[in-house]
Amino acid sequence: MARGAAIGSPQPARDDNWRARWRAFRTRMVADPRFQRWAAGFPLTRRIARSNTRALFDLCAGFTYSQTLFACLRLDLFGFLSEGPVDTATLAGQMDLAPDAASRLLRAAASLRLIQALPDGRFALADLGAALIGNPAIGRMIEHHALLYDDLRDPVALLRGEAGPTRLAGYWPYATGDAASLTSEAVAPYGGLMAASQALIAEDILAAYPLSRHRSLMDVGGGEGAFLAAAGRATPMLQLTLFDLPAVAERGQAHLARDGFGGRSRAIGGSFRDGRLPGGADAISLVRVVHDHDDDTVRILLRAAREALPPGGTLIIAEPMSGTCGAEPVTDAYFGFYLLAMGSGRCRTVAELTGLLREAGFQHVREAATRRPLLARVLVSTR
Repeated sequence: MARGAAIGSPQPARDDNWRARWRAFRTRMVADPRFQRWAAGFPLTRRIARSNTRALFDLCAGFTYSQTLFACLRLDLFGFLSEGPVDTATLAGQMDLAPDAASRLLRAAASLRLIQALPDGRFALADLGAALIGNPAIGRMIEHHALLYDDLRDPVALLRGEAGPTRLAGYWPYATGDAASLTSEAVAPYGGLMAASQALIAEDILAAYPLSRHRSLMDVGGGEGAFLAAAGRATPMLQLTLFDLPAVAERGQAHLARDGFGGRSRAIGGSFRDGRLPGGADAISLVRVVHDHDDDTVRILLRAAREALPPGGTLIIAEPMSGTCGAEPVTDAYFGFYLLAMGSGRCRTVAELTGLLREAGFQHVREAATRRPLLARVLVSTR
């Protein structure tokens, strides 16, 4: 038996060598222009070749596509079409564009399936455009991307750390710890954007992990209270605590009071970088917070959360996570470069987050499945 095992043991290495040789051969073939021309004409490979050609072109043209979407939003094209189909001449007048320019934009938007051209020459909303009407937060994120595009003018310099101060680092000063003296007016732009992005995923998080079993929730890095307000509406008896930078917490308290939660909410200003969080809650949520910070800062945050919770208390982490099937371009390409430009953070896998949680002393780490894991996955753990 031992002899048989010894004979069989090198097999995986031989398999790996065979796979490596096959990958090298395949790469040489695909890179050969003669093979590319043959594959584009051969019936059995034609569809794959054309699909790869389109995918490569889309990567090259992606900025143009995103700017087409940006122009549609700026000119309120989707709003003008929200009541029904409209002809080109009318849309040109509404958008204050010359007819030729309007026609160019409409054809571009139709090619991206944002709108659709009707047989009678008018244009109507397609599903993607209609989804933007129902999610104004997405529009805010698209407009915000002007900062990211500016920072990505030289991505190699950004990767090498030679780009200098970025616009995103200035927009999100908390990421680098430069936030002690921020005023309410200074945090208003990013506070509003945080609220909009949290509203997109709040229902998904609360559906994955209902809070009815808890008496008090503290949302750390909760911005202007969008997630807390959603939790309060879903769980009427839940006490609400918002913890964020002092200027942000001040705005959060005002928003929570305006939304009718003044009697059961409080906002506390501070910084978890000090290693301390207020106690009193039996659940703490971190909604799109952990991925904004590097590992050392995350360790401080998780240890502070553990100390603030009572025995048996629950920590909820909700954010996009690397390794999510079908979401790799979101977590590894989009957030990879966005967080690089911001100055800190990265998307982590479930295994990486689980390791950090256990290192901080949390137990029973488990995932609560969300409806749209591309936007956020949820990890729940216990003190």
